Amino acid sequence: MRRADRIAAAILLALAVAYMATAAWRYTYWAASGPGSGFFPFWLGLVLAALSTLLLVSAVRQPDPGPAWLPTGHGAARLVVVVLVTAVFITLMPLLGMVLGTAVFLAVLLRMLEGHSWRATLALSVGAAIANWALFVLWLKVPFPVGVLGF
Repeated sequence: MRRADRIAAAILLALAVAYMATAAWRYTYWAASGPGSGFFPFWLGLVLAALSTLLLVSAVRQPDPGPAWLPTGHGAARLVVVVLVTAVFITLMPLLGMVLGTAVFLAVLLRMLEGHSWRATLALSVGAAIANWALFVLWLKVPFPVGVLGF
């Protein structure tokens, strides 16, 4: 049996049930004008519960232990770099802001871990940061954290 899959599935199942219960008890499932604020969260929780159950059943039925849960060697080093760069990104968010922080975050990962050329790294990181900003700030009207440079 795959222990990590069983643990993850059990945790996700518990979270899904709690999410569904919160949606059902604290929010309106159906209002006079149609679906209420609890409609989508309830069904989202139900789908998550179903998928978690499938993962749990699949993990219990697997006789072999499967591959190692955590990477080793070079894979472990890459994992540590991603976690550290993410922690630095979160820490520097008030200083850099979301747009510049995202560009720097992606540039470091693309250059350090993937070994892309500087041209590709800059194009991808700046393009992704601008697309992220356009989607959330322009289209969805979600304000982003602004850094000391004003963006």
